[in-house]
Amino acid sequence: MSEYVFLFDLDATITKAEILPEIAVKINKEQQMRELTEKTMAGEIPFDHSFLERVKLLSEIPVSTVRKIIAGVPLNEKLVEFIRENRERCYVVTGNLDIWIEELMSELGMDGHYFCSRATVKDDKIVSVDYVVDKGEVVAEFKDRPFVAVGDGNNDAQMIAAAEIGIGFGGVRDIAPAVLKCATHATYSEDRLCQFLRQLL
Repeated sequence: MSEYVFLFDLDATITKAEILPEIAVKINKEQQMRELTEKTMAGEIPFDHSFLERVKLLSEIPVSTVRKIIAGVPLNEKLVEFIRENRERCYVVTGNLDIWIEELMSELGMDGHYFCSRATVKDDKIVSVDYVVDKGEVVAEFKDRPFVAVGDGNNDAQMIAAAEIGIGFGGVRDIAPAVLKCATHATYSEDRLCQFLRQLL
């Protein structure tokens, strides 16, 4: 049997917090961000529309400042350890922007192993969002390899549904109903998640 490839959501899966709300707190846009995030989690707003709205809220902040904020977001360290130890078989699939997360991806050892949304920057500010990631399109690239997918939000459901083993992970917040409907497994413990992932190696 072929070895599994592991696909991970970033926000509230690898990180212990949602990245965009963490940025919003710093510029007093927390309430607007929370409302957009909750509507997206509930499936009331499509992810791509919500993401563009949330980026617009944050576009006044210099990209360099956002990178510093992201550098301070705590990580699920046991999951990070699994990813670093099994780098060649792990990928991060996130809606977040390349220009915000590339340093974090390097820190995780995921250079060349992540899929994300993309933006153009001029004078340290976002001038356009050029591509919003579609996790359904990403997983199509792995159709010839059995893969495990881990995530928690509505925009992870398509990825988790397509996986041979789809894991809803609620270690940071509740798993979205759309994920619970299609996941083969669900856990609310980082220890149990990592224990299970190691059994699949």
